[in-house]
Parts: sequence; structure tokens; C-alpha cells
Amino acid sequence: MDENLNKKFEEAYRKASNTDIKLPPDIMLQFYAYYKQATKGNNYENPSGNIQLRNAFKLNAWFQLSHLTATEAKKEYIKLVNKFLK
Repeated sequence: MDENLNKKFEEAYRKASNTDIKLPPDIMLQFYAYYKQATKGNNYENPSGNIQLRNAFKLNAWFQLSHLTATEAKKEYIKLVNKFLK
């Protein structure tokens, strides 16, 4: 995998993790799903947290990206960060 892509992905993750910008829930789900697909692929796991409905939304968002490779998901995650967290 391209080291440059991995570096950009890690930078995007740090930026997203440290932002104070309040994003709408649907955008946050996209961040979650692309990150999980990029780092875990289709090795699904139960989301953390004790709110079942929120966990169901998270898992569903991740399932919807099952067709993406890790490389594709990383690229999409970076695009999302650049779009919403300039």
C-alpha cells in the first residue's frame, strides 16, 4: 500500500480526532464507517457504547461500505476530512 496514502490517512485521522467542529450525525457516521472500513475491512465488530440504536446506525453505515477496499476507504476518508474540516 502506498506509504504516502497511509501518511495522509493518519494526518486526516488526527485532524478529525482533534477537531472542535460539531458535525451533523450523518456526517459523523460517514467518518466512522470509512475509518472502520479502512482499518478493519469487513471484519465487523460491535461498536463501542451502550446506546443500541446508535450502535445499529454505526454498524449499518459500515456494512454499506463493504464493497470498498482499504485503499478506497482511506481515500474517501481523506476527502471527507478535507471537505468538512478545512
